[in-house]
Formats: sequence, C-alpha cells, structure tokens
Amino acid sequence: MTDTICEHDFVVLDYTGHLPNGHVFDTTQETVARAFSLPARQGGYAPARICVGERQLLPGLDSHLIGMKIGVKHTITLSPEEAFGKRDVKNVKIVPFNYFKEYKVQPYPGLQINVDGEVGTVKSVSGGRVIVNFNHPLAGQEVVYDVTVHSKITDPVAQLHAFFEASMKLPAGQVVVKEESDRIHVALDVAFPVAFTDVLSKKLTDLIKGKIVIVSAKKE
Repeated sequence: MTDTICEHDFVVLDYTGHLPNGHVFDTTQETVARAFSLPARQGGYAPARICVGERQLLPGLDSHLIGMKIGVKHTITLSPEEAFGKRDVKNVKIVPFNYFKEYKVQPYPGLQINVDGEVGTVKSVSGGRVIVNFNHPLAGQEVVYDVTVHSKITDPVAQLHAFFEASMKLPAGQVVVKEESDRIHVALDVAFPVAFTDVLSKKLTDLIKGKIVIVSAKKE
C-alpha cells in the first residue's frame, strides 16, 4: 500500500472548510464545530469515509485528494468554479406569495426555503412578490479546505458500507453485507428498481476490485 492517494481509493479523512478570512462553514471535527458554533449534524461530527473520484465530496475538493500523502495536513484553495459556482442572476427568482400561504409560512428576508428541490434564501418581500436567491450562499466565493487523510479502507465490507453511506446516505443498519465464496451479497433495506441495482452492482464490482457485488432491494 502506497502512502499517497489514488483515484478510487477508499479513505478516511477529516476536513474543515473556511473562507479566506477564517470563517468556518463546514467541518468533520466536533471540536471545530463547537468553536465556530456550527449547527448540530445528524449522526454527529466524525471523519468522512469516501471513495475518491466518486464525487462524494465537493467535486473540486474530491479531485484534489488524488496524490495527497496519508497523515499529512494539506491546505487547498478552491476557486468559485471549483467550489460552489459563480453567482448567476438567473438563480434569483420571484416566488408567488400564494406559495408560502399554501404552506402557512410567513416569508421574511433570510428565510431558507425549498421549492421543488431547490434550496434558496428569501431576499425581499414586497406585496404579492417574494424574491428568492437560489444561488448557494457561498457562490462566487473562494474557499479554503484543510484536509488530512488518515488511512485507506481496504476491507471490502467496510468499503461497501462507506460507499452506501457517502453516496446514498444509507447507514450501516440499512445495508446488510455478506461475503460468500465467490461474491459479496448486499441487501438494502430500501426498495430500488432492478435496473438501478443492476447498474450499481456492476459499478461496485469495478470499485471493489476482483469482487462480484450483487445488490438486492427489499420488496414492499
């Protein structure tokens, strides 16, 4: 095992994202989260377990992991294009007041809302019109990440659990992995179309080098 990271390595890492002025907006470390009064995270703060190159992190950050040395703290500066994108005036939209009335919500500047899967922030409220900014709050800004890769994950079962947690937000309790003589059988406690699980099986077979992975979904 080398001491540098390659594409499709499974790794355990800690990271902290902050603006050039030092303001922290994301971290995997509880002590840092507390120091900067970040909100509680479901499942708590803990090192991330990901497959490099699978975009399980911010894509710009993910691509910079390749070639990193294990156990060494790296500081990466990402341009707006690599991070949360440029600000786009097309993402500032008018949402009818009736939309909020339907859900019994009183809009006000700063309110975060979700409209058809898009998360935005109310900019202003005037008469029957509500102006909502659907740009990411950090769009247009350069950001900095401090990253330390602690180790590689080499056990196939642990790799599979890491993949499902990072890519599909499925905790270990919803993924049952059983090693058999010529394959690894994965049972998901969630119903998915067979076509999807077939594609996923092939993908995981490629990622978990030399193992045949069968994913079966629980039927309701």
